[in-house]
Amino acid sequence: QEAAKYEKKVLVLDFVLPTPLGNSWGLGGTCVNVGCIPKKLMHQAALLGQALQDSRKFGWQFTEEVKHSWMTMTEAIQNYIGSLNWGYRVALREKKVTYENAYGEFVGPHTVKATNKRGVEKLYTAERFLIATGERPRYLGIPGDKEYCISSDDLFSLPYCPGKTLVVGASYVALECAGFLAGLGLDVTVMVRSILLRGFDQDIANKIGEYMEEHGVNFIKEFVPIKGVELSVTKTTSGLWRLDDLPFEEKTQDLNLTWQSTEKQCSLYMHAVTDVAERNCCDVLNKWKFRTGKIPVNDEEQTNVPYIYAVGDILQDKLELTPVAIQAGRLLVQRLYAGATSKCDYANVPTTVFTPLEYGACGYSEETAVEKFGEENIEVYHSHFWPLEWTVPSRDNNRCYAKIICNIQDNERVIGFHVLGPNAGEVTQGFAAAMKCGLTKEQLDNTIGIHPVCAE
Repeated sequence: QEAAKYEKKVLVLDFVLPTPLGNSWGLGGTCVNVGCIPKKLMHQAALLGQALQDSRKFGWQFTEEVKHSWMTMTEAIQNYIGSLNWGYRVALREKKVTYENAYGEFVGPHTVKATNKRGVEKLYTAERFLIATGERPRYLGIPGDKEYCISSDDLFSLPYCPGKTLVVGASYVALECAGFLAGLGLDVTVMVRSILLRGFDQDIANKIGEYMEEHGVNFIKEFVPIKGVELSVTKTTSGLWRLDDLPFEEKTQDLNLTWQSTEKQCSLYMHAVTDVAERNCCDVLNKWKFRTGKIPVNDEEQTNVPYIYAVGDILQDKLELTPVAIQAGRLLVQRLYAGATSKCDYANVPTTVFTPLEYGACGYSEETAVEKFGEENIEVYHSHFWPLEWTVPSRDNNRCYAKIICNIQDNERVIGFHVLGPNAGEVTQGFAAAMKCGLTKEQLDNTIGIHPVCAE
């Protein structure tokens, strides 16, 4: 869309290889279809469940049974996503961008082959190419993984409630999915190979894990799955499929996942295994082969092939965040066609992990700050707090947490911002702007807080 503004002839190739379960989706990429949008909406569904519990202490009285309908939620969310897909199609058409629902492969200099779902092939040539393929979940690589497991790509449009669920992995995607499933009342276990939220501040990550455990999420630590096999599930006299007294909504089989550590081997019985571990790109980039599946670029998003550029999650050693990809793409096009010189700033990028207790961050983690500046050159200020909204229901006192990391040698400039609490994303966004402007601890102290809110 940005290139079309400069009257360039633009083609978009967008093709989703179906998941092993056969799921696919429309235009808009991971974020819109199987990422940020459905994730945040399902997180909101879980928060509403907590709000219902809190509401009794605020005087709301209701006697009818309160239960959650997975189908109502997923249908509403998928309908909204469908409207976004259509909006992107219309926007491309209005800007005269050609759209092909086809899979692209480089076949020669300045040439790609596009293959649609019917197998029809076309060749296209272009002056420049931009790879922005995003990522897909990585499967476990064990017997039975693709037959009996689902990925996060399947979860958001799953036509039945997953019931008792094992989440394999402890990335932010894994913990977010585990969090909202538990918030909807499901029995959830997270299998952790090593640490929670690799790449994020570990002080915060451990607090998130503790909070989730306190709120019913089970953790199996230092274990990895080794095999998945199908089990038969017997039908009860009431006509329901049964395991641990959970009805299986037209689901006739269960999963036995075998897992191990260096000392133990056990079997775990779950309704579904959701693999939401680290994500790697699975798109075929023809003859480019990298150990990580990522593409290295220079500071102007240019690959080692001068006329091929890349942005987004496919980049090596860059942040895997949708707004970062959008910003990098826009600035790239402006440099190419509008004489601009601005480059994407990959530092001080705010983000939020939508676990049950939300985590907003901007800048360095404490570990990275120590590594880069030296422990003697940083100062960490921190505090616990109790949101006013949680005082009347008397829940989770001193579970919310905030800290800043300052560079002593640079006038105590704030180089890391971390907050754990309600609406963390909304809180973090404004502080991110201040950090872009060089926020110092003194300036932060001189800023008057808004009473009585979490940001204060």
